[in-house]
Amino acid sequence: MHEHVTDPYVQRANREGYRSRAAYKLLQIDSRDNLLRPGMTVVDLGAAPGGWSQVAAGRTKPSGRVIAVDLLEMPPIPGVAFLRGDFEDSEMLARIKAQLAGNLVDLVICDLAPNLSGIGPSDQARAIRLAEQALEFAKGLLQPEGTFLVKIFQGAGFEEFAAAMRRAFARVVARKPGASRARSREVYLLGKGVRL
Repeated sequence: MHEHVTDPYVQRANREGYRSRAAYKLLQIDSRDNLLRPGMTVVDLGAAPGGWSQVAAGRTKPSGRVIAVDLLEMPPIPGVAFLRGDFEDSEMLARIKAQLAGNLVDLVICDLAPNLSGIGPSDQARAIRLAEQALEFAKGLLQPEGTFLVKIFQGAGFEEFAAAMRRAFARVVARKPGASRARSREVYLLGKGVRL
């Protein structure tokens, strides 16, 4: 708890009105890789509490669209359509497609992590599975040359997932933004140019 409340990114998020310190991870990756542009359509998987959706809405306005999906409730964010449910569920997929009105997506972002049990191998397997599900989702809705950004944890299954990303995208790079805690095994894989 002490680490959280004294974290400079937590304090900065409170000052600057972001819902989570995670907002700075996306801001830093975007500053380097130019992911977000006005007018884009973005889907944010595992969006709650909304830090990434806030960033995406701010950087894609005035004509951009952000669809946020999470199992947890999320208070409204201007410029963001929130859908509560499991993105893997066929009914949820239909709701997302209805929001898109026949259009494809420019960018899928995913900062999902499983609820941790404290059992390392089990938690890692669940994290990899979430990333794999997000990848399949992205491949199904991205427009040609679309982009996918996903959190992944280094460990068992990481190399296999990275290989799946390289098969799915023309270019794949790993990012460890400064806002990511140094002791964390999290990295972000960025796939550009989806292969349809």
